Amino acid sequence: ISGRQKYSSIFNYPALSYADVGVIGWLVDGAAICNQVPLCRTSYGPYGRSMIRVCKEESFHQRQVFELLATMMRGTDEQRAMVQESVNRFWWPALMMFGPPDDDSPNTAQSMAWGIKRNTNDDLRQRMVDMTVPQAKVLGVTLPDPDLKWNEERQSHDFGQPDWDEFKDVISGHGPCNTQRIAHRKKAWDDGAWVREAATAFAARMTEETA
Repeated sequence: ISGRQKYSSIFNYPALSYADVGVIGWLVDGAAICNQVPLCRTSYGPYGRSMIRVCKEESFHQRQVFELLATMMRGTDEQRAMVQESVNRFWWPALMMFGPPDDDSPNTAQSMAWGIKRNTNDDLRQRMVDMTVPQAKVLGVTLPDPDLKWNEERQSHDFGQPDWDEFKDVISGHGPCNTQRIAHRKKAWDDGAWVREAATAFAARMTEETA
């Protein structure tokens, strides 16, 4: 409540329109799928089965919201503009979901050496871009990256880099919704004070009666 403890806040952005629901589901769940599929392939036992279920759920979400966006793109000019505006805002935060660049990641080298990760942050980010570009073409939206282009030699896409200063701000607790999120938790704690007080008083009375 005081803000001293850190919570998982790598994606901490407001949803301002109906289209945001679809675009966040498409891009952020897409990033989550890229992150989680390698874990399914290297995990065994209950944990591995749980990860498979998580990936299936994420894939369902992504297909569902992709249909939502496709419907909006077949709609009015205002709906298409709404989708494009959402893509413009969430493309870069989605690419941040994989963590910092490999040469600035404090954990990637060790995680790779220990076999915890099969793919580096940059490898996963590349996979996300290559996976999303054809999906964007199907939808008819433009990804907001002037450096995005096909590299024939690499058989993959070149692309720009997110604002890593913004990334560090978000995970440090200074994202657009961090203050709001903590304020909601504090309000819930304050509003529930009477319940805690009543429970404490009841427990004290019961102790006196049984003494």
